Amino acid sequence: MLNSLSLIAAFTAIAAICAAPGRQYLPRSGTPSSTGTNNGFYYSFWTDGGADVSYTNQAGGEYSITWGDGGNFVGGKGWNPGSARAITYSGTFSPNGNAYLSVYGWTTDPLIEYYITENYGTYNPGSGSTHKGTVSSDGGTYDIYTATRTNAPSIQGTATFTQFWSVRQEKRSNGTVTTENHFNAWSKLRLTLGTFNYQIIATEGYFSTGSSDITVLSSASKCR
Repeated sequence: MLNSLSLIAAFTAIAAICAAPGRQYLPRSGTPSSTGTNNGFYYSFWTDGGADVSYTNQAGGEYSITWGDGGNFVGGKGWNPGSARAITYSGTFSPNGNAYLSVYGWTTDPLIEYYITENYGTYNPGSGSTHKGTVSSDGGTYDIYTATRTNAPSIQGTATFTQFWSVRQEKRSNGTVTTENHFNAWSKLRLTLGTFNYQIIATEGYFSTGSSDITVLSSASKCR
């Protein structure tokens, strides 16, 4: 993504760093950043205050987001900690501009930000990153990319870390993501994850508009 942001940035007051160069805007009304549990799921929602965005936890594993142009946000439901699990989800994802629907998470030791991107808007998140290969999983083909973030927001504050990406060629907004297939493919390319932190089915928007209503239906977890 153009600016990969995590919830921790909201608590370290560095949202200004994450804005695109030359962009200036006043904070808008909307849902404040928060994390917690809801109906048996962990949820994470972060906004830099630039987008007029509304995040709502619904029943079970469902959440909904609507957003207006300006700023960056990321939110969704899942687990803390994450794991190598098969995640089934369904819903609608309707962006106008730059936005992603992904399995999104972090690991520590090493510090890694990872995405398994199922759908996206006008901007392919692999653009500008290093293409490492492909992996076939769950009826589709994913391109694998890496990128380095230097002095960027992370779950450990400002840090330099690596991003791992699997970007699905055939966009979709429902199905099953067997995360173990991606983790194994990354490992074969010497892209090593660490200890899992949180893991969510995330909607992320960057200076775009749109709506998303996603339900995490089930998860079959496997120890690693």
